[in-house]
Amino acid sequence: MTASAELTEVHRAPFDSSGAGVGIERWTLRSGRLEATVITLGAALHTLTAPDRDGRPAQLLLSAEDIGALLGPAKHYGVTVGRYANRIADSRITIDGEDHPLAPTGNGVTLHGGPDSFSHRVWAAEQIPGGVRMSLHSPDGDQGFPGALDVSVSYTLAPDGLTIAYHAVTTKPTVINLTNHAYFNLSGEGSGDVLGHLLTVDADQYTPVDERQIPFGPYEAVAGTPFDLTAARPIGKAIGEDHPQIKAAGGFDHNWVLRERPADGSPSRAALLEDPVSGRTLEVLTTEPGIQVYTANGFQGAVTGAAGVPYGPYAGVALETQHHPDSPHHPSYPSTVLRPGEEFRSTTVFRPGVA
Repeated sequence: MTASAELTEVHRAPFDSSGAGVGIERWTLRSGRLEATVITLGAALHTLTAPDRDGRPAQLLLSAEDIGALLGPAKHYGVTVGRYANRIADSRITIDGEDHPLAPTGNGVTLHGGPDSFSHRVWAAEQIPGGVRMSLHSPDGDQGFPGALDVSVSYTLAPDGLTIAYHAVTTKPTVINLTNHAYFNLSGEGSGDVLGHLLTVDADQYTPVDERQIPFGPYEAVAGTPFDLTAARPIGKAIGEDHPQIKAAGGFDHNWVLRERPADGSPSRAALLEDPVSGRTLEVLTTEPGIQVYTANGFQGAVTGAAGVPYGPYAGVALETQHHPDSPHHPSYPSTVLRPGEEFRSTTVFRPGVA
């Protein structure tokens, strides 16, 4: 056990007492001035609490306590997304010449693994040093994907941040792309929008998309576009620019191609989010080659958070570390194929701070 693990408190409890969430657990992790809660529904990061520049804590994630919301309009809040995060065109994949139709989610795509995805499942949980490990068995043919998949997601908290580590093995060649879908508002959930937050993304290229949000060609340079976040920019200023990709999505809902990851496989910085009002910052490190930034463009107040405020457009921003959308149909993209005898591993770190 590491010294940081010894400093982490881990508590397990039922998610609620109403009976609606029977069988769902809430795991609370505390380390230093940080606190995170994880629930077994969707192996979701449910809350993350951190202090501002004056030491005042706030809960930084959009979240819901109602089971109906978590299975409905909040179904992607903080969840582990799989088997395949983001979109696969035409709801089908081909592996080794064999075609596999996937469960469609509409608009000619399979989004986030299908209509009955990992975010809808109740995962098994066990305590590990410094946190909790969530595990799930996905049978062969689940949502159309080949191979029985055994997957785990470990959340560990230390005084300097939260680490999410993914692992999976398969019985047949398949594709896999896992991410966490938390929405961040560094001023605190329910405090308004994130248009004044500053965002830096360590990427010189991005993947433009068609009307289905499917990449339609090679990478494009961010230089001279609203997607140039190589230096910190206010989110509102960037998505307020006159650009066809911004207009089509109503903001950011795009994948950035991160600069080359370290050869040793260790996480390196992908993005930095800053809130000038509270002084809070969030550094995102990952082993993944891409990051999808979604500015909650389509939110219409269907979910009300703990502060009693309905979440409208731009109430939070998702920073989804992952492989690129529709990679199975783009041979030039980093491969998402996982074969028997191989291990899928991925790590992302969320590191709150102050400036």
